[in-house]
Amino acid sequence: MVDLPAPGHRVVVRYLLPSGQATDALGILLSADAATVVVHGVRGVERIAVGDIIAAKEVPPPPEPRVRRTTS
Repeated sequence: MVDLPAPGHRVVVRYLLPSGQATDALGILLSADAATVVVHGVRGVERIAVGDIIAAKEVPPPPEPRVRRTTS
C-alpha cells in the first residue's frame, strides 16, 4: 500500500500508463484502499490501480491567484 494522507488532503500520485509512460494525478485524495487510489483533479476523478503507482505524497495547497494590476 502507498503511504498517503487521509482523504481530503491534496496529493500528487505518479503512476504508469498502459503504454509504460509515467504521468501524474494532482488533486484532492478522495479515497485509498489496497487496490485503488482515487484523486479528484483538473482532469476529473482518476481511479489509479495501486500496482501502477510509482510514487505518491501530500503536497501543499496551490498558491493564491495573483491580483491583476491595471494601469491608469
